[in-house]
Amino acid sequence: MDKNLLVGFAVFTLSVLAFSAVADAVIPDPLPDPDGKPADMTKPVQVYILMGQSNMLGMGTIVGTTDGTLEYAVKTKNKYPYLVDGAGNWTVRQDVRYARVMSSGTGAMSLYNNQWLTTGCGNTAAKIGVELAIGHYLGYATDAPVLLIKSCIGNRSLGWDLLPPGSPQFQWTDPSTGTNWTYAGYGDSPSRWETGTTPVPISWTAGIQYDGDTRNAKTVLANLATYYPGATAYEIAGFFFWQGDKDRYDAAHAGRYEQNLVQLIEQLRKDFNAPDAKFVCATLGQTVLGDTSNMNEKMILDAQLAVSDPAKYPQFVGNVATVYSNPLSMGGASNGHYNGNAETYMNVGEAMGKAMVNLIIPEPASLALVAVGLAGLWLKRRR
Repeated sequence: MDKNLLVGFAVFTLSVLAFSAVADAVIPDPLPDPDGKPADMTKPVQVYILMGQSNMLGMGTIVGTTDGTLEYAVKTKNKYPYLVDGAGNWTVRQDVRYARVMSSGTGAMSLYNNQWLTTGCGNTAAKIGVELAIGHYLGYATDAPVLLIKSCIGNRSLGWDLLPPGSPQFQWTDPSTGTNWTYAGYGDSPSRWETGTTPVPISWTAGIQYDGDTRNAKTVLANLATYYPGATAYEIAGFFFWQGDKDRYDAAHAGRYEQNLVQLIEQLRKDFNAPDAKFVCATLGQTVLGDTSNMNEKMILDAQLAVSDPAKYPQFVGNVATVYSNPLSMGGASNGHYNGNAETYMNVGEAMGKAMVNLIIPEPASLALVAVGLAGLWLKRRR
């Protein structure tokens, strides 16, 4: 092996190990019960915006005595002990607020949750999503107030409904028919048309759900004290994104996923005036790394992993992370909501929460992350 390449690889490896050692020390295992104390209200609210489609919306079953429900996982399998107190009641975080809003494109915003974070958010008939574990980990890791804003709806693709502003049209040839299609850029309609023909618009446009979801999140922020009592200031600390199911049914969207995801990261930061906000995404739980049996899923998985590759995107080092969900899934697939298994949603949520904490922890971990990026960029230039 080339000496310079060997040195670069050693720097990269040591940087990763240094970061991991510091980051892992921040979070105990298991996570302790919340202490019941309010956050330090002298600090601005740390806002995290959760976006995606139905699995981000949350489909984990809470109530039940069979394996797969949250009650069974906590009370029988003794998992996620921080969710219950000594008396067996669901714990409530007094330092993390959870707001869930939703609309379809340009429709009016509906408010579903606005309260302190707790299992089922006070409704035992409700489902859980990744926000439950995410909120507990962020609440533990910081003494500042935390507000989770979940703004999403099911059956939405990144290549069409959630296409971010700035995304251009592109052409794709169907290998089975040879037909060349033009796919919509942001604001275009319909989703595609045969190249060389005049598109006939429909009532939906590319990116209309992105616009609706971001608009709803901004509505919450414009009324901050309504969603975090006593708060007067906030910072957009990060974004969480769990999506990809709908894109896997369109080979062109799957092949474009990486470019669209990069644009999403950059556009969200621009739209919320938060250039330093962190970004964490999770992969589809059924998709196995290296599996070529479903090429659309493979392209999406590769794209999601690529954005956190320091050699490919050194500008994202220390501010973007990807959670590989397959080892965390308890079975099923994204289109079946993982059979509603609450453990899948808790496992993925814990991993996403930890990933975000790893990004927001202070020095010296951030120095290690910078070293990772520099090493990756150095290796890229040496090739």
